[in-house]
Amino acid sequence: MAQGIVSAKLVLLLVVGILYLLTITKPAYATVFTVGDAKGWTFNVKNWPEGKSFKAGDVLAFNYDKERHNVVVVSKEGYDKCYEPTPSKVYQTGNEKISLASGPNYFICSFPAHCHNGVKIAVNAS
Repeated sequence: MAQGIVSAKLVLLLVVGILYLLTITKPAYATVFTVGDAKGWTFNVKNWPEGKSFKAGDVLAFNYDKERHNVVVVSKEGYDKCYEPTPSKVYQTGNEKISLASGPNYFICSFPAHCHNGVKIAVNAS
């Protein structure tokens, strides 16, 4: 009988502990951001990240005409100088979903003159 009471107390303590953990933890979900909003990945999108808060694991959705643009993941130097270093990850489907790494993330379009005309973004993820 005493053993049954001890077991019941342990189960109750376990349930209370689990309920407590569920109330103090918040689930972490990635936010999906559509780059350029309704315009998509196009000219003059460079300032699109301003005023937004990004976290590591958030997803950038790049929507664009694959005949007119691409998305290239670059370094800060590649971003600043608008060039595609070798090797670089190049996306070309027109519908990319790219997860952000912690820290700075840089993206450009490598089509001629596009990056220089604002088809580039820099995003810092906390």
